[in-house]
Amino acid sequence: LVISTILRAGLPFHQGFLSYFDGAENAFVSAYRKYKDTLKFDIHIEYIASPRIDDKTLIITDPMLATGGSMELSYQAMLTKGHPAEIHVASIIASQHAIDHIKSVFPEDKTTIWCAAIDPEINEHSYIVPGLGDAGDLAYGEKE
Repeated sequence: LVISTILRAGLPFHQGFLSYFDGAENAFVSAYRKYKDTLKFDIHIEYIASPRIDDKTLIITDPMLATGGSMELSYQAMLTKGHPAEIHVASIIASQHAIDHIKSVFPEDKTTIWCAAIDPEINEHSYIVPGLGDAGDLAYGEKE
């Protein structure tokens, strides 16, 4: 079992998973939005640290899924470490857009999505509506 998280927002969620799966291996992916202007952005993967994931169960955790883009790119980065036997995408809150996106890009026969709440839309900034705000900022303070 490998538990992967998207830095920095996912760290508290990741720690919670480790409380139950204390023998799991850990993986970390740094993904961030790089804004072109106030509404347009690209998602960049800056860093990955992971054991091999071949034939293992992979749980990818991110507390909030707005577009699903960070989750998709994090999964693609994880594939450089092998191909898992099964994939679990775990989130607290997601937009319907993100759920649909995850279903379209992850292998259907290997993927289970676990999500506590699905909000119907995202706004023009690609934030979940009503959502909860920025998970990383809520856990660690606002970025400058």
